[in-house]
Amino acid sequence: MIPKIILFLLVVSFQSIAQTPLSLQQAIHKAWANRKIIQSGKSDLTIRKLQTEALFRKYWPQVSLEYVFQYNPILQTSILPIGQFNPSYPPDAYKNIQFGTPWSQAAGATVTQPLLDASIRRQINEYELQEKITAASQMQTEYDLAYNVAQAYININLQEQQIHSAVADTSRTWISYQLLKDKFDAKRLLKSDLNKALVNHGNAIQKFRDAISQLVENKVYLLFLMGDSNIKADIRTDILDLNRYQWQSENYKILNDSIPELQQLDYQARLTVLQQHSEKAKYQPTLSLKGYLGANQYTGAFNPVDGSSWFGYSYIGLDLKYPLLFGEDKHSKIQQLQLQALQFNQQREDKSAQYTKDAVTAKIKMDRVREQLRTLEENISLSRETIQIIQDRVAEGQESASTLNSEEADLQRVQAEYEFSKMQMGVYWLDYLKASGQLSRLWKN
Repeated sequence: MIPKIILFLLVVSFQSIAQTPLSLQQAIHKAWANRKIIQSGKSDLTIRKLQTEALFRKYWPQVSLEYVFQYNPILQTSILPIGQFNPSYPPDAYKNIQFGTPWSQAAGATVTQPLLDASIRRQINEYELQEKITAASQMQTEYDLAYNVAQAYININLQEQQIHSAVADTSRTWISYQLLKDKFDAKRLLKSDLNKALVNHGNAIQKFRDAISQLVENKVYLLFLMGDSNIKADIRTDILDLNRYQWQSENYKILNDSIPELQQLDYQARLTVLQQHSEKAKYQPTLSLKGYLGANQYTGAFNPVDGSSWFGYSYIGLDLKYPLLFGEDKHSKIQQLQLQALQFNQQREDKSAQYTKDAVTAKIKMDRVREQLRTLEENISLSRETIQIIQDRVAEGQESASTLNSEEADLQRVQAEYEFSKMQMGVYWLDYLKASGQLSRLWKN
């Protein structure tokens, strides 16, 4: 068996490896800075912003250069009423005439400046809202990651406390065991009573070992969440930093607008409304200023550099378009978008109710577990005091060994229940913050 001094040295050596205490806020920000899923989401948001910026270029002048070189093996033939132009022919006389030349070229530049186009502004509005949807999705990913980091952090902190408690328990059970062993060696105690004391001490040692193992496991998990490549590194939580949160929910409020998932559903509903406006904008007139400057060449033989055969051509004008039909059912599409907006609003309403329910439920559980912890703390304190009294009475021969063993076993069960309740308290507290939209308290000063 491991005596008290060895267990104490194990704990001291284990903690001495740890670096400067890491605050919960630091752990969350490290996870956001290092996890690839967060970086990927930020890249997606950057892409969305670049797409929006690119749309503003549609207000800029549109310039295109054109060049055409072609050979016409068969020239177009037209029928002209030559009797209308030459009185020497009958009035109804016609003649077949070929137009054009076998070789032709055309080169020029076209400039179009949009003056009035509602669809551009609508499209920009949609892309700006798409940015907000992507940002809300990114925030939800960060929200969930912060929740997982906080849960691992709290578990580590509680397990570090459990180790300290396990050292004290092991010391106490070791004293009880040595006390009964002395009586057994003096032939004044049954072996069964000594065995029971040994079982209690073994359970305390195993509790210590389990706490160490679970602590290391959760530290590895927290390092993974923080994106630390060195998963063998050690970290130590800051109990003073964690205590400032106090696991309280007296400031009871539901901040649905702070929950990214609800924000995203709200933006998606608003996007469908903008899409309805964009659909209607398709049927609004567009006005642009259009100009062309170029030249054409017509030759009977291949001679692309013959300057005398080039003829200039240009124009400047207003281009007004008023679309009438697009070959699609506008009303049907708008109805679809209206139904999608209704779906998103209904989903948001349902999700909002669920978050409210989860927040209320978590608070009820927190209040219940808080009362349990108070009761268990009192019971543990009284049990420890009772065991110390019984140890003294056993040493004086005024109390039986079975009573001491029974009290030790009962105390171990109560402590296990207490530690489980503290774990539950941490989970319920985080659930409350997450569901009430107050999780940002963990990373904001």
